[in-house]
Amino acid sequence: MSQSRRTFIKQASLATTGTYLASMGFSAKSYGNILGANDRVRVGIVGFSDRFRSSLFPSFMNHYKKLNFDITGVSDLWNYRRDQGTAFLSEKLGHPVKGYRNNEELYAAKDVDAVIISTADFQHALCAIEAVSANCDAYVEKPFAETMDDNRAALKAIKASRQIIQIGSQRRSGTNYKAADEFIKSGKFGDINMVELTWNVNQPGRWRRPELVAKLKKEDTDWKRFLMNRPFEDWDPRKYLEYRLFWPYSSGAFGQWMSHQIDTVHWFSGLKHPRSVTANGDIYQWKDGRRNWDTTTAVFDYGPENDPAKGFQVVFMSRMTNGDERPAEVYYSNGGELNLITNKVSPKGGLEEKFAKPMGMQPNLLPEFSLTEKAEKVETSANTGADPLTSSHMLNWMECVRSRKQTNAPVEAGYMHSVANIMATAAARTGMKATFDEQTQEVMAGGKVFKY
Repeated sequence: MSQSRRTFIKQASLATTGTYLASMGFSAKSYGNILGANDRVRVGIVGFSDRFRSSLFPSFMNHYKKLNFDITGVSDLWNYRRDQGTAFLSEKLGHPVKGYRNNEELYAAKDVDAVIISTADFQHALCAIEAVSANCDAYVEKPFAETMDDNRAALKAIKASRQIIQIGSQRRSGTNYKAADEFIKSGKFGDINMVELTWNVNQPGRWRRPELVAKLKKEDTDWKRFLMNRPFEDWDPRKYLEYRLFWPYSSGAFGQWMSHQIDTVHWFSGLKHPRSVTANGDIYQWKDGRRNWDTTTAVFDYGPENDPAKGFQVVFMSRMTNGDERPAEVYYSNGGELNLITNKVSPKGGLEEKFAKPMGMQPNLLPEFSLTEKAEKVETSANTGADPLTSSHMLNWMECVRSRKQTNAPVEAGYMHSVANIMATAAARTGMKATFDEQTQEVMAGGKVFKY
């Protein structure tokens, strides 16, 4: 492919997707949407990352033989990781796996039907555009997008295609999360009036890669291609490998952690995005040159756009100091709470008779029970392994690639969690309340469209 990646993304964003794909020589009808039972699904890896090696790959290995999947290639800009990926995958799979210098080479080889995208955060949506433009299905790690330009472009491209997309929000494949969704939607929980989300760790090295940074040389990778559509900055191996610490390559805690938890808010409530967000925080502890806060609190107002009298509050709090790796996801109603970490519904905090009776009201207490017989524990360590949620989520994607049915986390789920993430980022970076313009699909802060 002769055009640059920057031009590719710009055209995909600005042109109507159908016309653009036609100009590339693809059409939605040209892809055989239903694979035969004996057809092997050839998978390419876009980004041989720690996340892929430690969690996505073992999850893939749990199911690939049964569903007749295989990995045929790996694309990575850095020759060290590309070589590492081909050696690792060839050994594990028992056959040669080819390495590609970039995604253009990967797709030009016409040797893949689907891809697993596990690149830097800001690249996910852009790589998803490339995948569907090459008629490939994709498992796309979260956060889906870090800017609304990328978010809208990827949604448009994917919706115009017939490709099967799974956003890496693995809670959507958890049995206890599905049970919570059913219980809340049944009306038995009552109206949600508050949600508390926390994710705290105490790890100086979280998102740091000093040994790898020392190995990375500019001539061994493609810095301009890495930047994709981000503003040009001079070469910096830390931003390349420790991107989670640096905006605009990552929103930090919002994209890494909050995107998982805020996705359940959208799922359970049926609401697409917050009405407004405020945020506060700073770099209080780890003064190592990072741009993204190590401590943050974001407060969201959720509810129907046309009825401000209805709604609820969501608070997300995250610390990268004094944390015990026990995230909290607690939903509150007037009758009690639903705790997704303990897997329990309980009357805790519900309206008791001694408080209700003097006000002429009926007490309102939920029964106490477990959502499922067995909770699927949320893994919070940097390297989760093939945890049950991720393994189930990978299986769902692989099954849907075969059946052509919608996945548990379709592109709309990624689009919605990205709106919330970008609103939180806008509030944090401008110090102003962020809102969302439904007509323009833009995040607004201080009366202006938020970009960077």
